[in-house]
Amino acid sequence: MTPQIVGVIFSRADLQRALRMRQPPGLFELRLDRLVNCIDEVKAAIDRLPARFIITARDPREGGANNLSAPRRRALLLQFLPRAAWVDVELRSARLLQSVLRSAEAKNVRKIISFHDFESTPSASRLDKIASDARSLGADVIKVATRTDTFAQFERLLDFFDRPRAAAVAAMGMGKLGRASRLELARRGSVLNYAHLGSPAAPGQVSIQDLRRARGT
Repeated sequence: MTPQIVGVIFSRADLQRALRMRQPPGLFELRLDRLVNCIDEVKAAIDRLPARFIITARDPREGGANNLSAPRRRALLLQFLPRAAWVDVELRSARLLQSVLRSAEAKNVRKIISFHDFESTPSASRLDKIASDARSLGADVIKVATRTDTFAQFERLLDFFDRPRAAAVAAMGMGKLGRASRLELARRGSVLNYAHLGSPAAPGQVSIQDLRRARGT
């Protein structure tokens, strides 16, 4: 898979910025949990986006907004799935959102199975188990985002990324070394590299211009 820059649409203002972009990223991500209060506006606009998009409705335990229940998140994802290129479901939510994953398979929407740890970077064995479990769920991409406040955490994340996997991997750090980790992992070939369109949506998130410079594009 060719690595892509992903512009995160986190707000109504981000949506308007995305619609005006003359040099869009390879993909956008619609954070439906963040956009739930302007969802009709999003529905009306998405066919005018200048790139294909990922949909996600993040679990509150992994940074999701508005404390959305699993049934509410399921309904949002199924509503937007027919027009999406990708869907992102957290590993911890996969059982509750099985209908979303099945529908994605039927509609040829590619699947990202994700894991977010805002406290630390897990051990190598734990990260390997996460990747194995995600692959068993049919992940086209395994996404891992972890806290990288120390060089030891940073190195664990890089080591995880550098090991061969049965599926493509998107990896990124958050926190004090989040910016450095994202730029380094983009250089190493992380397949999805997330960027903000105005203000960072996660600790350490970088701009599209930063990622383009890091990748030499």
